[in-house]
Amino acid sequence: MKKAVLSISGMHCASCATLINKRLSKAPGVLKANVNFASQKAHVDYNEAETSEEGLIEAVKKAGYGASTKVDIEAEKKNRENEIANLRGLLIVAVIFSLPAFVLGMFLMEFPNRLLLLFLLSTPVQFYVGRQFYMGAWSSLRSGTATMDTLIAVGTSAAYFFSLGALFGLTPDQYFETSAVLITLVILGKYLEAIAKGKTSEAIRKLMDLSPKMALVERDGKQVEIPAEQVAVGDIVIVKPGERIPVDGKVVSGGSSVDESMLTGESIPVEKTVGSPVIGGTINKHGMLKFKAEKVGSETTLSQIVKLVEEAQGSKAPIQRFADSISAVFVPVVIAIAILTFAAWYFVFHAGLSFALITAVSVLVIACPCALGLATPTSIMVGTGVGAERGILIKGAEALEKSRKVSAVVFDKTGTLTVGKPIVTDVILLSDTPEAEILTIAASVEENSEHPLADAIVEKAKAGGLELAKATGFKSITGKGVSAKVGKKDVALGNRKLAEELGVDVSEFTDRMSTLESDGKTVMVLIVSGKAAGLIAVADTLKETSPAAVSELTRMGVDVWMITGDNKRTAEAVARKAGIRNVFAEVLPGDKAAYVKQLQDGGKVVAMVGDGVNDAPALAQADIGIAVGSGTDVAIETGNVVLMRNDVMDVSRALKLGRATIAKIKQNMFWALIYNVLGIPIAAGVLYPFTGWLLSPIIAGGAMALSSVSVVTNSLTLRWVKLK
Repeated sequence: MKKAVLSISGMHCASCATLINKRLSKAPGVLKANVNFASQKAHVDYNEAETSEEGLIEAVKKAGYGASTKVDIEAEKKNRENEIANLRGLLIVAVIFSLPAFVLGMFLMEFPNRLLLLFLLSTPVQFYVGRQFYMGAWSSLRSGTATMDTLIAVGTSAAYFFSLGALFGLTPDQYFETSAVLITLVILGKYLEAIAKGKTSEAIRKLMDLSPKMALVERDGKQVEIPAEQVAVGDIVIVKPGERIPVDGKVVSGGSSVDESMLTGESIPVEKTVGSPVIGGTINKHGMLKFKAEKVGSETTLSQIVKLVEEAQGSKAPIQRFADSISAVFVPVVIAIAILTFAAWYFVFHAGLSFALITAVSVLVIACPCALGLATPTSIMVGTGVGAERGILIKGAEALEKSRKVSAVVFDKTGTLTVGKPIVTDVILLSDTPEAEILTIAASVEENSEHPLADAIVEKAKAGGLELAKATGFKSITGKGVSAKVGKKDVALGNRKLAEELGVDVSEFTDRMSTLESDGKTVMVLIVSGKAAGLIAVADTLKETSPAAVSELTRMGVDVWMITGDNKRTAEAVARKAGIRNVFAEVLPGDKAAYVKQLQDGGKVVAMVGDGVNDAPALAQADIGIAVGSGTDVAIETGNVVLMRNDVMDVSRALKLGRATIAKIKQNMFWALIYNVLGIPIAAGVLYPFTGWLLSPIIAGGAMALSSVSVVTNSLTLRWVKLK
């Protein structure tokens, strides 16, 4: 299966997006299609054995629209600017002709040659400014459907051609100014909408702007400046103070502090020395750095983040299916209502041809489904963009929607709630073996392990200048410890379960182990030649923000759990310091997903928070998987949400952002629907017999134009949502 992202041109409303979506979904080899009206993009999953990107483009063209696989941020920005400039030009032309037509048609009833002048003023607006509506209506008609263009074209044409009858003395009234002003108001609405929609994708442009255009590299012993996209893996890249780092790599010489805030949201610069990783797009603050390029082009962290945010902005929330289902049938239903309105007033109530026509036109014009089509995608685009700017990467609209319902958060302990870099705090002798020898033996075995606790023991031994021996036959016993042969001695290092399995009695020093564990330390028994030689206690301190993060989640009404492989006593001590009451202890890595499912089976909507490496099954099992890390490949591939900063406070911020975004979608959908539910009957004249109120097409057109703008503007207010 392959994924394609197509830039779509020619879409005017949600119905256009629905039409293209149908065409793509029915195309051979297409497994899934999602067309986003707000971003003007289509995301397609397809079988490359059955179709190609060219085939997808052809399917879009057959629907009467344009498509391209070249998704270039700069080109899109230019296209957006061209679209706004084009609409501005059309708007100016429309105002120049429709304003005098409005004055002439509404106020100067006795003006010489009034009807002829109205005809001359309205015709350029109808067929030059409004030509896009006729083209759109024709395309949709060929496809056997109807869109917003159909409503505008039919409504304004009815008013215009009826007025031609007045020009030739065939009908008593004229509505030239009505059709001209309607088209002007629609163009005004599309112009304002285009400006507002452009702001919803600012996050992507800001991220892209982080990448420098040029890079200084060493080639053939010389320093050469080349375009950043030409940097190759293995190149030595030179970055001077104040410059942006062009690609990802590892420092080979020099030292500096690097501002990574634009990617991670972390304001404090990160110190970089030889061996430190650097990320493309970040700013070198002070010293000069030389680093070896490891990821270039589309493989850099910045490019991966941009891709992730684009996919999230193009994704569809379950709540949007409701809007899509309405949009799919909306236009035909509105046309039917308009016909019924005309028939009722003309044939049943005998209100006259002019009156019946005007009410039908008002129904057609006020019922534009654009506001409904924009309600969800604009909010998602702004919400995911706000998250990206603050180091919270949300991988899809579904995660945003589910975050509103989260009732339990499960934190992995090591590296998530804690710093993730344990240190040896105690070495207790249980035999006549000296402390240095105990550390040497333990470190010699653990040097083969990748566990954080192993690193702490090895670092402690090396810091004391101890020389490690070679261990053979190393074996890792999941959830219990390790074993190996050091010299002629059989050595094992692990928890009580391991000691019991090896038949070693630990009852004599159980109290000492319990005391250490009650202080939140992990205690390991060193077993040499079948006997307990010593205890090694290791502690991983809590992150400074962990207690505050737990407190904030509790305040939000979310149950907080901690899950860890540590024994119950140690786990409860750490949980107590973090303010967590619910603990899953002594859990094997492979069993974490089962504990998450246990909570789900109890009716909880669960968010699992882990480091994105050994927590992958639990992250996948959870309703929302939240990977806490620094944007590593594994973290980006795991979970639904990636927290670029290693700060668990961002968990509550991510949930708040999800809640705020879904609340905004619901507000938008409510106003879009209530606008149509109330507007269509009023336009049809249901209040006229009781109050004498009748909605003129001009007012209906203005209301329709402003409804779309108000939805987009409401979505943009998400940029100021408080996540603290």
